Amino acid sequence: MPEQPVTPVAEFDPEDEYRPEPPPEPVPPAWMDGSRRIGIHTSIAGSYLNALDSAQRLGCNALQIFSSSPRMWQGGPSRIPDVDAKAFRARREELRLGPLVVHANYLINLAAAQPMLRTRSIQAFHDEIVRAVALGGDFLVVHPGARGESTPERAVATIIESVKQAARRVPLGGLRILIENTAGMGTAMGSRLEEVGEIVAGLDSLPSGACLDTAHLFAAGYDIKSEAGLASTIDVIDRTIGLDRVPVFHVNDSKIPLGGRVDRHEHIGAGKIGAEAFRRILTHPSLGSAPPQGVPGRAFLLETPIDDPGDDRRNVATLWDLAGLKEQAPPAEKGFSMLTAAAKKMAARFSKRKAKTRVAAAGRGGQLSRPTKRLSGKKTKRHRRE
Repeated sequence: MPEQPVTPVAEFDPEDEYRPEPPPEPVPPAWMDGSRRIGIHTSIAGSYLNALDSAQRLGCNALQIFSSSPRMWQGGPSRIPDVDAKAFRARREELRLGPLVVHANYLINLAAAQPMLRTRSIQAFHDEIVRAVALGGDFLVVHPGARGESTPERAVATIIESVKQAARRVPLGGLRILIENTAGMGTAMGSRLEEVGEIVAGLDSLPSGACLDTAHLFAAGYDIKSEAGLASTIDVIDRTIGLDRVPVFHVNDSKIPLGGRVDRHEHIGAGKIGAEAFRRILTHPSLGSAPPQGVPGRAFLLETPIDDPGDDRRNVATLWDLAGLKEQAPPAEKGFSMLTAAAKKMAARFSKRKAKTRVAAAGRGGQLSRPTKRLSGKKTKRHRRE
């Protein structure tokens, strides 16, 4: 019987073993390239896409929006149609705008002690999260709410639990929830940076942080107007919250003096804080977006009033100028404004009618006019006059 050929035994080479490749690290979005991000709150009236186009035409590279009416419990559908959300995300990528900040409804009170108001606030904030995720939002800003008769300590715990309940079973993706500081009106929580820091620390199981408003800081008693006061405030922010956990600043001048505890925004440089203070804020290394001291992608967003057509465009241009980046700013469309002359006239007519209604109501002692009853066939004084 012929000998069978001997098959050589292949030696095992460890290099031949299959090893699954680790998933690639997510690529940071383009807006986190260390460049300065400046924007403004833009209107979604007519279409979500209008907000993006307005930001681009005003010379912004970042923006903030509402996802529905901010002063109504049901200001529109609780969900955004997929086709609209997809179109919004595609247009935003095309315009290279970022970050996208969504501001939550003003009626939401996450600190509420009353069960019905708290439940309603949690549901409304849940809907805000769902819409922000659908739009591809990077940050969702919410006011902490008012504590009423509750203690500050109990209110902080309530806010933390309310946010956690609202975010339950929602895949957040790249969305971060930001707690905004307040001016300190009434029993509003968040005027003290220590309170904001406690809330953010209690949300460490969620992607979270803080959004700080310059007008609110000033009205709450933090002297960001002076050089020494700004340095002191930055130290407090770092100690209580952590500068690395503040990716968004609302940049607003204040109509209210230091410590006035009222929230009234003013055009940049025209209020009690002043242009030079904003120049220091916008050029401070610790508040920038360039490493090692800054936070990549940190955004400075305007919420200033638009009293006349062009106010929005001028405030954006002022920020770029005060940041020392006038020549690097995205081009703005000459003459564009979210407030047109026609819209201003319409608003003026509406305000005039509203003022007349108030005057008439005051003349009646605040009572609405009602028809006078006729009593048993007798004429009343009013009837006789008629």
